[in-house]
Amino acid sequence: MARKDIFGSVMGPAASVADTSDVSGYAVRGASRSIMQSFEELSKSSVVDLDPTLVDTSFVSDRLDDDDEAFQELLAAIRERGQDSPVLVRPHPEISGRFQTVFGHRRVKVARALGRPVRAVVKKMGDEDHVIAQGQENAARANLSFIERTLFADRILKRGHSPDTVKSALALDDTTFSKMRSVTSNIPEQVILAVGAAKTIGRDRWWQLAKFMEHPGLVSRAGDCVASADFSQLDSDGRFARLFDFLSAAAKRPRAPSTLQERAWTPRDKSVRAKITDTGKVFTLALKSKDASPFGAFIADRLDQLFEAFRESEMAKKTGD
Repeated sequence: MARKDIFGSVMGPAASVADTSDVSGYAVRGASRSIMQSFEELSKSSVVDLDPTLVDTSFVSDRLDDDDEAFQELLAAIRERGQDSPVLVRPHPEISGRFQTVFGHRRVKVARALGRPVRAVVKKMGDEDHVIAQGQENAARANLSFIERTLFADRILKRGHSPDTVKSALALDDTTFSKMRSVTSNIPEQVILAVGAAKTIGRDRWWQLAKFMEHPGLVSRAGDCVASADFSQLDSDGRFARLFDFLSAAAKRPRAPSTLQERAWTPRDKSVRAKITDTGKVFTLALKSKDASPFGAFIADRLDQLFEAFRESEMAKKTGD
């Protein structure tokens, strides 16, 4: 699927911004380089200084864990050199005088921590352009994991956007999108949040975990696993491995033996045959042969008397009569 030009659609024509060597947490190559080059096309007059306390986060989050080490590196770089590349914000759609981050959340957070204005491009845009711009900027970064992108996609869908918007925002092929949907359909969000970003865990391992969840009873057992006292002590990749191994072993355990019982009955003249099936919860009596229908009707007409006789028999057993 062709990617929508996020700056072409939300910025319009512009000139250049001085230096774009900001340490923003992703390599300046490939798709990242194209985004940086798009920044260079912005006019200096397009970049303004904003009070970071007036800038809220996006209406749909894309991160599960804050990487404190990466944040501290970014904070040190901006403290030393300043903020080289601007963030993208839009006027808040619901609160006058405030703004909403499209991308550049960590740079906004750094500016807030340093007590400095944040350099930003302000562009009015609707929700769909917002999520496409945010998603395509995410796709250019190497540090968002598969499950973070999957939850981001799921949250976009839950806000009423179409699958085509999601696939455009994250540059997804149909196979990856289908596996993402399987993951969020089978694994409860609270379980995903308990595991966290799991940076080294890719698409296929998450999809396998989702397939385990299709076994009866394993969703509740997964909840018990992530709620255990030692689970939270592991790092995110370790938590995924613990849950995966636990559910893999549980899915392979043999099921309890069936309580199904079957037997047959027939009278001496063989005029009817009965097949009796008893699962412990369901009792079935199936009649065959020429007298099956009239004999079945005879039994059905006398169910009230038969049930009363059964009750009397059960009471007699309890009283020892």
